[in-house]
Formats: sequence, structure tokens, C-alpha cells
Amino acid sequence: MKYGRNLEARPASSQKRKLKTKPLLLLIAILFAFNVLWFIGWLIPDADKKPKQTGEEVASVAGEPITREQWMTAMEAEIGRETLLELVNGKVMEAAAKQYAIDVSDQEIDLEVALIRSVDGRSYTGLDIEKMRQKIRSNLILEKVLTKDIVVEDDAIDEHYEENTSLYNISTAYRTAIIVVATKDEAEQAVDELSKGSSFDVLAKERSTDLASASLGGDIGYINMSTDAIDKNIVEVAIDMKPDSTSEVVALSDGTYAIIHVSEVVEGQTFKLDDVKDHIKRELALEQLPQSVSPEAFWDDFDAKWFYGK
Repeated sequence: MKYGRNLEARPASSQKRKLKTKPLLLLIAILFAFNVLWFIGWLIPDADKKPKQTGEEVASVAGEPITREQWMTAMEAEIGRETLLELVNGKVMEAAAKQYAIDVSDQEIDLEVALIRSVDGRSYTGLDIEKMRQKIRSNLILEKVLTKDIVVEDDAIDEHYEENTSLYNISTAYRTAIIVVATKDEAEQAVDELSKGSSFDVLAKERSTDLASASLGGDIGYINMSTDAIDKNIVEVAIDMKPDSTSEVVALSDGTYAIIHVSEVVEGQTFKLDDVKDHIKRELALEQLPQSVSPEAFWDDFDAKWFYGK
């Protein structure tokens, strides 16, 4: 009897196990189906992510299409070579820094930025501060590589500083952009559009008659009270402006009119000999080189190749 009772109990236990197994099997089936669907979705790219066809129309004139391929070809012809050259040279200089264990600190870049603002504020027009700093970094690496074995006496450094103290006494600089137009009415219209939210950059490109700055969104770089390459009326107005502010109409000496935007104000500072000693040493060392050297001179050293060949 005891044996029989055990035989009768076994089907009931098996049934309970089956009941408990069903939810688990259902869960496994759901997870399997989800994984299959995910895998299929991963294999089939989203339509929005498909690369644009070169024949895609990006504009048209009188029904005549301008294709993406035409657009990209024109941009490459205009700025492609210079942009790629800058990228390659930047990579080459970083490789040189690693090869020769050369370090460039943020403080060194800060000094160069300050000196550029003081001496030639238009050197990096059209560049934001980060791109400007990156170009300065690459240039510093190049200079350090070229001068690493050149000896410059301390007396020469001291003498240079004493003779050029004014270069290291830097005035407050104003990052400035302008829109120049022929008439006062045009200038007032531009001011009105700016007050309603129009982009200064866009208006400069569309309206400004100063072609050199118009292509850069009006940017004329850093100016200060001693800047003499810019209309004095622009300088006088700009040095009284606050960061991220736009002027009213300004009459220029040649009879045209301008609107001025100051995006940044960098306070002046004075650098002592210890602050600029390495900079002066590098400048004097560069003067001893027989000729100027560009980053391209190092391309073979670091196996640099590019689309345009030699």
C-alpha cells in the first residue's frame, strides 16, 4: 500500500512541475523573439541613416538642379586642399611632439594668444578660440622642434626684453565684427533686423560691402586702442563696448556706415621677463635658422600621405 501511494503521488508532482515550467518557457520564447527582431533591425539600416546619393538635388535654378556631388566638388575645390593640409600638418606636429618628448602647456598658449592679440589681432580671424589655440599649439611644437639644439645666451634674452618691453605690456583687446554698408538707411535697417533676432554673422555675409570681413561673418579679429589698420571710428566705438554687445549706426571716415559687434573683451596685462623668457629664447633661436621651415618638412619622417599626392 505504501508503494502504491507513492506511485499515485508521482503524477501530481509532475503536473505541478509542468505548471511551473509554462511561464518560464513563455518568457524564454518572448526573449528569443525579441532578440530575433533586434538582430533583423540591426541588419537592416534605418532609411534616415542611409548615405545620401551623390545625385541628390540640393538646389535648383530655373528648374536646373544642383546636385550634392556638384556642391561637394565645388567646396573641395574652394577650401578642400587647405583644410586637409591643416589637418595633416596638425597630426604631423602631434607626432613630432611625441617623438621628441616636447610639451606645450596651456600657459604657453595663453601667452602666445595674448601677444597675437596685441601685435597682430587679425592673424586668426574667422577662427573660434579653440581652433585658434590648436593652430598656436601646432606652431609652438614646430618652433620647439626646430630650436631644440640651438643655444641662446641669457644676456641676449635680457637685452631683447629691455629693448622690447612695450611688446609685453599688452592693452585690453576686443574681438570685433563689423557690417559695412553704403548708406545710413541700410545701416539702420540692419540694426532693426538685428534687434529682432537676426544673426550678425549672416547679415554680415549678406549685406557687408567690406568683402574681406564679410566672408568671415564680419570678423576683423582683436583690436585695441593702438590698432591703426582699422577705421579709427570703429576702434573708438569698440573700445567702449561690453562683451556680446552691438552698436548703433557708426559713420566711417570714407562716407560709409557700420554696425559693430564685440563678442569678447580680454583685459590687458603686463608680462615680466620670467613670464616671457622661453618665448624670447625661442624667437632668438629661430632667427639663427638659415630659412623658415614648415610642417611639410616633417612629412617623410612620419610617413604622411594625402589625397593630393606630392
